Amino acid sequence: MKFLMYNMKKRFYGGGGVHLKNYEVILFDLDGTLTDSKPGITKSVQYALNKFGIIENDLEKLEHFVGPPLKDSFMHSYGFSEEKALTAVRYYREYFAEKGMFDNSVYPGIENLLKVLKEKGKRIAVATSKPTVYSISILEHFGLYGYFDMVVGSNLDGTRTAKSEVIDCALLEYRAYNKSQVVMVGDRMHDILGAKENGIDSVAVFYGYGTEKEISNCCPTYTVGSVQELFNLLLG
Repeated sequence: MKFLMYNMKKRFYGGGGVHLKNYEVILFDLDGTLTDSKPGITKSVQYALNKFGIIENDLEKLEHFVGPPLKDSFMHSYGFSEEKALTAVRYYREYFAEKGMFDNSVYPGIENLLKVLKEKGKRIAVATSKPTVYSISILEHFGLYGYFDMVVGSNLDGTRTAKSEVIDCALLEYRAYNKSQVVMVGDRMHDILGAKENGIDSVAVFYGYGTEKEISNCCPTYTVGSVQELFNLLLG
């Protein structure tokens, strides 16, 4: 089981044996945490790359685009200049808005988790690098929007794409709570590092798209391997 080595170094939550805080505010990443958005995202990236004459038939090779800011991914993975990367993002959105957005699915058990958190009086929000307008449309499409106090994402003009900025914006709405009562749940290093930069705890989910190496290097407060384990951790 891929979590065992990590368990020796960090607090791995597998259903018991760990003292948990009573978190009152839970911030959720969207892609790879609430929904499995890989099909729509990778096809949108494939479409954008094709506009530059870059043919990528293996969508698995584009999986790393799920989660991080798109502009950064185009720059780091393909050596695009910032200007070229911004053009690639525009091409990406052409396909994503028309076809890719709903080529997506909710992870089994997520809706029940949100329902119970809401019933328990927890404050829950989405904190994602995906543009807010797209995030709301996706949540509405899958019937999840009503569970959240708010949805904080990036702006279409390319601002507020860093996860630390997104989390900071969300925390402004929860300033009545001590940061020890807030936790960020996500599947990529950007979620974990963004939480650290804002002084809050984090839960890394391994059912998403972050690799074991990526996550372990970030040292999240907790790791879980399934939605059920996440349920047990947050509701204990």
